[in-house]
Amino acid sequence: MFGVLDIVLLAGMAGFGIYWVYFRGSPKAQPPPNKGYTMQPTLIAPKANENSFITKMKASGKNIVVFYGSQTGTAEEFALRLVKEAARYGMKALYPADPEECEMEELSKLSEINNSLVIFCMATYGEGDPTDNASAFYEWLKTEEPDLTGVNYAVFGLGNKTYEHFNSMGKFFDKRLEELGATRVVEAGVGDDDGNMEEDFLTWKDSLWPAVLDFFGLEMNLQEISMRQYRLETPDVPPEKLFTGEIARLRAYQTQRPPFDAKNPFLAQVTAWRELHRGGERSCMHIELDIANSKLRYDAGDHVAVYPVNDPVLVNRFGELLSVDLDTPISLVNIDDQSTKKHPFPCPSTYRTALSHYLDITSNPRTHVLKELAEHTANFEEKQKLLMMASSSLEGKELYQQWVLQDNRSLLHILEDLSSCKPSLDLVCELLTRLQSRYYSISSSSKLHPESVHITAVLLKYTTPTGRINKGVATTWLASKKPEADQTTHQIPIFIRKSQFRLPARHQTPIIMIGPGTGVAPFRGFVQERLKVKREGKPVGDTVLFFGCRKKSEDFLYEEEFQESIDEGLLTLHTAFSREQPDKKVYVTHLLKDHGEYIWRILGEENGHLYVCGDARNMARDVHDIIIETCSKYGQMSSSEAQAFVKKLETQRRYSADVWS
Repeated sequence: MFGVLDIVLLAGMAGFGIYWVYFRGSPKAQPPPNKGYTMQPTLIAPKANENSFITKMKASGKNIVVFYGSQTGTAEEFALRLVKEAARYGMKALYPADPEECEMEELSKLSEINNSLVIFCMATYGEGDPTDNASAFYEWLKTEEPDLTGVNYAVFGLGNKTYEHFNSMGKFFDKRLEELGATRVVEAGVGDDDGNMEEDFLTWKDSLWPAVLDFFGLEMNLQEISMRQYRLETPDVPPEKLFTGEIARLRAYQTQRPPFDAKNPFLAQVTAWRELHRGGERSCMHIELDIANSKLRYDAGDHVAVYPVNDPVLVNRFGELLSVDLDTPISLVNIDDQSTKKHPFPCPSTYRTALSHYLDITSNPRTHVLKELAEHTANFEEKQKLLMMASSSLEGKELYQQWVLQDNRSLLHILEDLSSCKPSLDLVCELLTRLQSRYYSISSSSKLHPESVHITAVLLKYTTPTGRINKGVATTWLASKKPEADQTTHQIPIFIRKSQFRLPARHQTPIIMIGPGTGVAPFRGFVQERLKVKREGKPVGDTVLFFGCRKKSEDFLYEEEFQESIDEGLLTLHTAFSREQPDKKVYVTHLLKDHGEYIWRILGEENGHLYVCGDARNMARDVHDIIIETCSKYGQMSSSEAQAFVKKLETQRRYSADVWS
């Protein structure tokens, strides 16, 4: 009665009917949620989230939360000081919060807490960028429109005036929060690391708390409380359970596992080490690190970060001055149970490990440290001196500026010079900030050296006004890593940081590179890469380098390599030797003015790229001004038009800077 086609059609209709009745309402498999700050609707009550700062504040009765965006640790240090000071004014603050570890979309719920306040200590990084730990929050706040009505806030921004985008993050957060309906309690603070960051912070902090008390209608009632954030424990653990320098994971250096990054650095073997200076008292090192089998990848212009180790002579002095066995196992535990930061550095470890690998023992201590030290100083005059420098008086600020900053005293130097100052070593470990990784512009090209990273670094060593010899932490340590035939190989913990300092995509695009001293480091990689392309028979655009040093015979870095590139028709090199002529100093900036017409042709007519690497405080500023003058003169522009033209070059990444101060 039914043909084959009829049977197929009836079966299909029956199958569809069964699906419609029984399966149409079944839940579908959901894709994994995207990581970020996007709010996702849900029909299931969420579990308690340990990243909920609102929940923690309500549970602990706290009404202030301090967030930090920090790359070097300074903003985090300031945030911790604000948390501690809040208690002196009768307020309760949540331990400094890392926005990367918090549910920042909860910010609008802060209005549910009576007399609540959020404080942001935000550093600006690179070319006006947020710090790594604040980048996701920054993007969310920039693109989303949360209603922050009823949220009270204050902002302190950290930056450096030698950079073009000075304090852009502090300015952004202060403005954006107001746009979203939040209420500013006090004018934003601005810290300048090129001046006196500590004084900038103190000045702002002195205006913060009176403004907060006035805003909430509270009485000034200063309380004397313990400022300790950690308690000391002496764990009884076997040696294999102690951290010995690892950044995050115990025994990470014994069992290396990729991916390698800031929290999981790769132990790179030193395969080559040579002195680049051919005379004089200074030293410049060329170091090659083996990254084979690490899966680390880099491009010319990227940075390599090195985790250094403090000078053991300085470390031992702490034990001698404070009469402590540095090999004692210790653990510093946060007294705030709500804090996500349980320890100031990886614990358990030993005093020696903490002072060697985790703590910055050579920088100038800030004023709050001096106040803590005063409590452990027996001599009256020495104690009053510390208290004076920790005060906000003009006389105290001037004394701190001279005795600590200009005389360049570290905490160790203070212990040496004030013999009655005897704090406990665990307090010293709490007061010291974290030892940070050091970044170096990679001086090689992965196209030529895919399995090695090259570093070019000047050994830092100088005499302070007190007659002490200060040495750079990282370069002194790197200087000790020269491979010797009869020694075991040296290894250095590293990771790669990507950069926007990039060669043009087209090899035919002309480039101008300006790099005096070790500023030439990334350009060595650029030249290597372009020479390889030229040797392959491909066309390469003009490749011009302006290099400067003191004397051709002493510190002309990579002279033979650059000469080889000149001989093969790739490189045009202009050199300035500042100490060659006793009656006349010649710098790179003089050469730029001499070649202004050519520079304009490359930038204004041939769509070329310009790169600057080196000192931000003087050289980079001078170069920027000269390029504007050049564009005005040879491009027949007014001064404002030339400034706009150079600004456009920067926006198009045709004018790139890799500078430091």
